[in-house]
Formats: sequence, C-alpha cells, structure tokens
Amino acid sequence: QERLVESGGGLVQPGGSLTLSCTASGFSLKLYTIGWFRQAPGKEREGVSCITGSDTSTYYLDSVRGRFTISRDIAQNTAYLRMNSLEPEDTAVYYCAVDRAIVASYFCRGYEGVGGYWGQGTQVTVSS
Repeated sequence: QERLVESGGGLVQPGGSLTLSCTASGFSLKLYTIGWFRQAPGKEREGVSCITGSDTSTYYLDSVRGRFTISRDIAQNTAYLRMNSLEPEDTAVYYCAVDRAIVASYFCRGYEGVGGYWGQGTQVTVSS
C-alpha cells in the first residue's frame, strides 16, 4: 500500500515554469531522503535534485542549478520540484523516489539506501 504519486507535468514554452508534486501514501516522508529523477528518450536516467530527510543537505544537477528548487512539506507528506526558466533539454519523464539511510548527493548519483519507493512518473515537455 506504500506508494508515491507525481503530478504537475505538462507542456510549457521555453522560459516558462512548472511545479511538480510528489505525494506519499501508506508511509511518512519524515525520515526519507527524497529525489527527483528524469529520463529522456534514448538517454540514461539522471538525478535532478535530492534532499535529505532532515533537510540538512541538498543536491542539484549542474544543468539545473539556479533554475530548479526542491522542497518538502512533511505535514502534507508531499515533496515538490519548482522548475523555472525551462529549456527544451529539460524535456523528460520526471520521477519521484525515496530511500533511507543515504545522503542527497549519493542518492541522486544512483546509489541505493536500505529501501524505498518510486513513483510512476509525469511527463514534462518544453517546446515552442
């Protein structure tokens, strides 16, 4: 019954903004490291942004630094990814994921913790 559900994807023009949401059910996000990942057609999945369960550290992919912001609302059991100044290269399916006992930078680089969950993904398309 534990699951993550992403929402907020869609079609936007270059330079536009979009906010993705990730809501957890069946468990609490309190002690989990949270990550946003993306995969474009023909490309390998990459970690976009991650944050530790204690909010003590964050990680951003170099290509999104200064444009994207990760946040969490424990009371709402929801994580967010605010994306500004979107570029065509940001087009991908975006996934929310969580794991335990791992710091943000390592989770975004593909390392695994002691156990977590993945959402189903939401499509983001940046095109004029």
